[in-house]
Amino acid sequence: MNERPDGYGWIEVIAGSMFSGKSEELIRRLRRAKIARQKIVAFKPRIDDRYDDDDIVSHDDRRVESHRIDTAEEILDYVDDETQVVGIDEGQFLGPKLPEVCEELANRGVRVIVAGLDQDYLGRPFEPMPALLAIAEYITKTLAVCMKCGRPANRTQRIIASRERVVVGAGEAYEARCRHCWNPEEASEDHAEPDGRAMRRRARERESSGRGAEDDARGGRDVSEGDREIEFDERKQPIKAESKGERSGP
Repeated sequence: MNERPDGYGWIEVIAGSMFSGKSEELIRRLRRAKIARQKIVAFKPRIDDRYDDDDIVSHDDRRVESHRIDTAEEILDYVDDETQVVGIDEGQFLGPKLPEVCEELANRGVRVIVAGLDQDYLGRPFEPMPALLAIAEYITKTLAVCMKCGRPANRTQRIIASRERVVVGAGEAYEARCRHCWNPEEASEDHAEPDGRAMRRRARERESSGRGAEDDARGGRDVSEGDREIEFDERKQPIKAESKGERSGP
């Protein structure tokens, strides 16, 4: 097994709205690390049981094995001296200690990759992601496709009636919107639709817009919008940033 060089860790953050491909990108990076024969450990919040109780699962059904945890502090119980890469999904649900835990792991020589929402349904910064973005070496901002107009979307629109900040859901409760089509008041009792009606309306809009099932399979992600990222080779060295739309490899 490759040895982990002490003091050569770092933090990568993948942030964006729902349906922008955050989990998909996290899984892709973890798979590449496994191909490089690096020891990885992955985590997801216990609250997130939308697709699987244990695995990290993207909207297009890509998955990787993970540990379910309630708080960021539990991550340290699973990371040993041979762990080289730690992957964390839905970081916004893991509490205020997440930046501190990630910083400790990076200082121990671990590559830490965190995916999460940077804004809540009201467009407010979703703690602890802002603090994590501030200390990360590498940041990838992902964009979805607006379900109203088709433009790049960086907001999460709640389409069911609830004022709770945390409501775990997928396409039945949320959709991606651009800043012009996003309306936080739609989540109020007066504006939001019942679950079933919202799903039927969304299906009609997708059919009439011609985007169809292909966007669903991609989790609503527009990979040609030029969101940029940092790639790493098998020795954990940074490779020149490239556009996702131009990538030819895995």
